[in-house]
Amino acid sequence: MEKALKTIATNYGLYLGALLALLTVLAYALDLTLMTNMWFGIFILVVVITLGIISVVKTKQALLGFATFKQAFASYFLTVLIGLVISNFVSYLLFNFIDPEAADTLKQLTIEKTIAMLEGFNTPNEIIAESVDQMESQNQYSLVNIIKSLAGSLVLFTLIGLVVAAFMKKNNPAAQ
Repeated sequence: MEKALKTIATNYGLYLGALLALLTVLAYALDLTLMTNMWFGIFILVVVITLGIISVVKTKQALLGFATFKQAFASYFLTVLIGLVISNFVSYLLFNFIDPEAADTLKQLTIEKTIAMLEGFNTPNEIIAESVDQMESQNQYSLVNIIKSLAGSLVLFTLIGLVVAAFMKKNNPAAQ
């Protein structure tokens, strides 16, 4: 039974990774500003959660309609982990080797959005200047920052996965 869980979660993780990579490449090819768009980010969030939930549902079906909390969480987490690793790897390749200039363009777009947001919150100019200086000094697509971003995303999706697993679990009464 555990093999079915790993197979299903791995397959959906690969689907998720391919979809996220495709979305990244499409945003890159069509319009880089999409990558700084809040709605695009929300769409990505929904895609990740949806495929994680589908993985749990398919795992539950393979386990004859039953899945413990551990099995449900493992299915969700493995799917999300594989998908995010693939997506981050594609971003790393794209913005470090294929088109590093696009990373600079994205940095400038991100800085502009940040300035507009901070000004909207009536943030003092000194704090805005510090934020801009800090952003300009960093390469958001360096290996270290990609790993930090992956870790942060995993924390968020782990918390969501715990909630999903709690709702989706169904213990087999015959096994008790």
